Amino acid sequence: MSQIATYRAPAVLKDGTPVEIRALRPGDEADMLAAIDRTGPSSLQSRFFVMKRHFSEKERAFFMDVDFNNHVALAAWVEEQGCPAIVGGGRYVVTDRGRAEMAFVVVDAWQGRGIGTLLLRHLIDIARVHGMRELSAEVLSDNASMRKVFAKYGFGPARSEDPRTVRLVLDLAAARPA
Repeated sequence: MSQIATYRAPAVLKDGTPVEIRALRPGDEADMLAAIDRTGPSSLQSRFFVMKRHFSEKERAFFMDVDFNNHVALAAWVEEQGCPAIVGGGRYVVTDRGRAEMAFVVVDAWQGRGIGTLLLRHLIDIARVHGMRELSAEVLSDNASMRKVFAKYGFGPARSEDPRTVRLVLDLAAARPA
């Protein structure tokens, strides 16, 4: 397993709230599911492109079976009411040699505070170190806030097979580190 499995980085949100970005661990499943429970239907639809409230065992296994080589997942942790809680997550899955697809979700109450941006920045840095040449993401056309986050880091539009989505791509060789 890659050393990314122990990845951990303290950060501060735009409003001064401390947050820790760290590798998703097998023991985080209950916390991840609790975060999903605190995420509204439209946010989940933006992430999964369908109305989603529950996950099959196969889906749960996929989300938690992170090898940190072909599947890298990070979680954003904050203190809520005196307890650590996941408030967002991001991942990339290698789809082809040197290429990976990304996805993110942020708990509704924490949206607009910079969590998605932090997760994206950390995943880009990890992808660069591990030889990825290209990162991509499918985003619903009406998800302007996430499209803005990707644009900030140099992702540009590419051809999408699904008319409901915009495919965004970052050529890591051409992009300058943020």
